[in-house]
Amino acid sequence: MHPDIHRLLHEDRARQLRTEAATFALRPAPAALRSRLGWTLVEWGLRLVQEAPQRSPRIA
Repeated sequence: MHPDIHRLLHEDRARQLRTEAATFALRPAPAALRSRLGWTLVEWGLRLVQEAPQRSPRIA
């Protein structure tokens, strides 16, 4: 590949990434992210402390 083509492709991709980053930065930050994470951790904790379901022995 010709070096100039590689540079042009690199610059084009960099421009695309900058545009995506600018679009992402304009989105409002989720206000409830911390509370959602907290409740998710609580839910996981409750699932971990529940008793395992009783399984009947399998006879071969």
